[in-house]
Amino acid sequence: MKTTTTLRPADLAEVRDAVRDTPGRLAVAGAGTAAGWAGDLDTVDAVLDLSALSGVITHNPGDMTVSAHAGTPLRALTDELAEHGQHVSLDAARIADGATLGGLVATGDSGPSSLVYGTMRDLVIGVTVVLADGTVARSGGHVIKNVAGYDLAKLLHGSHGTLGVLTEIVLRLHPVPQRAATLVVDAPLARAAELAARVLEGPYEPVALEWISHGSGQLLVRIEGTDEALPARVQRLQEVLDGGDEAADDPWLRHAELTRGSPEAAVLRIGARPSVLPALVADVAADAATVGLGTGVATVSLPPHAVAEAHGRVHAAGGTSQLRYRPPGADAPAWGPPPSALAVLRAVKTELDPDGRFGPGRFSPWM
Repeated sequence: MKTTTTLRPADLAEVRDAVRDTPGRLAVAGAGTAAGWAGDLDTVDAVLDLSALSGVITHNPGDMTVSAHAGTPLRALTDELAEHGQHVSLDAARIADGATLGGLVATGDSGPSSLVYGTMRDLVIGVTVVLADGTVARSGGHVIKNVAGYDLAKLLHGSHGTLGVLTEIVLRLHPVPQRAATLVVDAPLARAAELAARVLEGPYEPVALEWISHGSGQLLVRIEGTDEALPARVQRLQEVLDGGDEAADDPWLRHAELTRGSPEAAVLRIGARPSVLPALVADVAADAATVGLGTGVATVSLPPHAVAEAHGRVHAAGGTSQLRYRPPGADAPAWGPPPSALAVLRAVKTELDPDGRFGPGRFSPWM
């Protein structure tokens, strides 16, 4: 990305004025924790830095909803909600790095607990967005209901700042669990997939069910419950898993490290049917991986020269893939073969941003 101008609006009106009064192409930036995801940005005329657009707008503990500015770091919001025993049920790795609400929506990021709570797409119930012509549009709100027309929140999820500028986000909340436990089972990926199938077929209700390439491989199973009920649930899970130790440390920190990858390797996010995902991850010959055996989402590290072939294998298996990191100087493609819905993607882009002002290059070469 090349530009000489950075704008730092602090409220909705300043964002609107910045979009309306700044000619040319614009990039949207938050904490910068996902700046290298997707395609490289082409040259823009200005960057809208939303880091000053931060803070809670309204918290309704009784309704379990909160609205906040898009530049609010989720970890800061988590701290603020904790005194009410509530939280946003999202555990993406980069939250610890300061990822903002707007960035998490725009990148479509998620974590292991999406098995039960879904992604930001499922947690966002309303947004305010500034469109390319400066129009302020609102969708949804604090009440969960069906509405006619575009569901902007879902359109903007994973749009990488190419459709509009998120300024305010309304989220549904969940109670902070009284207690949680994680069982760790040493197992290679194929064996872990068999054990995961047993868990998913029974009444065990895991919150997260992931395999990580730590050592010879580990299956992580997280459950939540009350102080009284959790020990018995752990015991039933150990029976169906043929063992497993309750983690004394936090194995999800290892999961987060593997999700981030290493500076030398490319990082690819893969989505596929859970039934085909383990074989697909093995097929792309990843150096390191986290594999959601219930969610169908994997994050793999591999040499940059292997990325194009991996995209092709994922596409052939009916899945989706997106580059999340490329080492400096590496020429790894962000996207694989175009999806069947490409015409729809282009039509939405044309409708909301006809002059291609926002995020040029993010979806190259598709559009």
